[in-house]
Amino acid sequence: MKSHQTTQTMKPATAAKKLGVYLEATPAEFQEGVVSRAELNALQADPPQWLLELRRDGPHPRPVVAAKLGVSISGLARGGVTEALTTEQIDALKQDSPEWLQRERATQAEVRKEAVRIKEKKAEQADQPGRPRS
Repeated sequence: MKSHQTTQTMKPATAAKKLGVYLEATPAEFQEGVVSRAELNALQADPPQWLLELRRDGPHPRPVVAAKLGVSISGLARGGVTEALTTEQIDALKQDSPEWLQRERATQAEVRKEAVRIKEKKAEQADQPGRPRS
């Protein structure tokens, strides 16, 4: 018996997430169809003009906005940013540097510092054989 392989497909929302774009800003035909794994790979390898423009100008989904601002997604929410933002709006926020953004960037820097400290501690413990791990 020969097994018949089916084409893997995903919802447009999943594909948009994998492409790092805001679904509502994509073309209607993208939003209304399904995307195969091969189509997703093709979009990543050779992005069409609409995808290039979305990635460059936005509007960007919250994970991308958070990354561009150097804060967490929760930090965006605490700062009152709940909508997708364009690159222009993100640049304006960076320029204005409101207090919430400064505070969230500092928090994010502390989180990164702590993650590095923990990683180094684990590596140090792994280098010392015979010591119990905690």
